[in-house]
Amino acid sequence: MRFNTNVQNICKLHSFIIKLHTITMRTLFLLLLIATLFSCEKNETNDILPYAPVDITLNLNLPLYQKLKTPTEWVYVEKGANRGLQGIIIQSTGLTPPFKAFEAACPNNDCASPMVFDGSLKMKCPCDKSEYSILDGSPQTSGNPHFAREYRVNQINPSTLIITNN
Repeated sequence: MRFNTNVQNICKLHSFIIKLHTITMRTLFLLLLIATLFSCEKNETNDILPYAPVDITLNLNLPLYQKLKTPTEWVYVEKGANRGLQGIIIQSTGLTPPFKAFEAACPNNDCASPMVFDGSLKMKCPCDKSEYSILDGSPQTSGNPHFAREYRVNQINPSTLIITNN
C-alpha cells in the first residue's frame, strides 16, 4: 500500500514538473519576444541632406563591380540619375547584411565634394574632416550629431544588387 502511495505521489510530482516546465518555457519565450521588440532601435539619423532619388541595379559580373564579390572590398558609384546627391559608396561587408550602401554626400551638408572612403572602417568628409562608420553610418567625430545616409541594398541573386531609398 505504501508503495502505491509513493508511486502516485511521484506521478503527481512528475505532472506538476511538466506543467511548471511548460509555464516557465512560455514565460521565457514571452520575455525574449518582448526584449527583442524593445531592443530594435530606430536609427534616428538627424538627416539634413535634401532628398535625392536612389534606384540602381548593379551587375556584379561587370568588371566595374566585380570587386564587391570579395568581402571588405568597395566601389564608388558616381553621381547621376537616381544615384543620390554625390554618388554612393558600397561595401561588401563579409558579414550580415553582406552589403552596405551610403550616400557619398557629407552628412553635415557643408561640402561640395563627396566623402572619401579608403577601405578602412571610416568614410571621411574632405571639407570638415568629420568621419563616419562604414558599418552603420554613425558619426565618429566628437560633437557631430549627423549620421551618414544609408540606402537599402537587396541582393536579388548572387550577381545582382538593387540599391534604393524606398
